[in-house]
Amino acid sequence: MQQSGREFHKPVRRAGEELDRLFGAHDPAEATRVAHSTATALLSRVRADPESEIVDRLVDFTRTHGIDDIAELWSRSPARSLPGALWNLYLLQLMIHRDPDTAALLYERGRVEITSVDPVIAGAPVPSGPDELVATVDRILRGVFDGDFAVALERAAAFSRVQASGATHVADDYEGTEPERATTLTTRAARLATIASDLTAAAALWRMDALS
Repeated sequence: MQQSGREFHKPVRRAGEELDRLFGAHDPAEATRVAHSTATALLSRVRADPESEIVDRLVDFTRTHGIDDIAELWSRSPARSLPGALWNLYLLQLMIHRDPDTAALLYERGRVEITSVDPVIAGAPVPSGPDELVATVDRILRGVFDGDFAVALERAAAFSRVQASGATHVADDYEGTEPERATTLTTRAARLATIASDLTAAAALWRMDALS
C-alpha cells in the first residue's frame, strides 16, 4: 500500500537508511516492531493527556518538518495497521497543504458529482476553497489525537473518496485534449480510493480493538 502515497510526498531524505543502520537491512521485523511501538506510544500518550499545545505541534508537524521523519518509521508498515493508518493521514494532510488550489478544485467537483454521503461525513464547508480545505484536513487530523480515533479515520476516508471522485471526473474532462494530464488524475483518483478503503478498514479494526 505504501506506493499509494508516493505521489503525495517529497522524496524521503534517507530512504529508510537510518532504520537499516539501526536495525540492519536483514531484520525488517525489528523495523516493523519499532514502527508499531512508536505509533502506539505516540497515540496513547497524547490521547491520555491531549494538551492543546502538543496536539497543535503534531497537527503542524509535516508543515514544519516535511514527512521524511515519519516516513522513516511508518511508510513501510501495512496500510491497515496503526502506523500505516497514521502514515496515510499525514500523506492526505500533506497533499492538501502542498497544493490546496488543486485539492479544492477536485474536492468541489467530487462533492457535486458523488452520490454518497461522503461530503457530509468529511465535514468540509460548502463550498470549500483552498483555505477551508486546509482547515478541514487539519481538523480531521486533530481528531486523531483529541477525539474519536475511528471517526477521524472515517472522516479522512470520506474526504479521500470525495477527492477521488473529483479527480476521476476532471480526468474525464481532459481525456480528449490532454491525455497525459488525464492519466495523472486517474492515477491520483485510484490512489485516493485505495487510501480511503484502507482508512475505512482501519477504523473498523480500531472499533474492534484490533488495530495494531
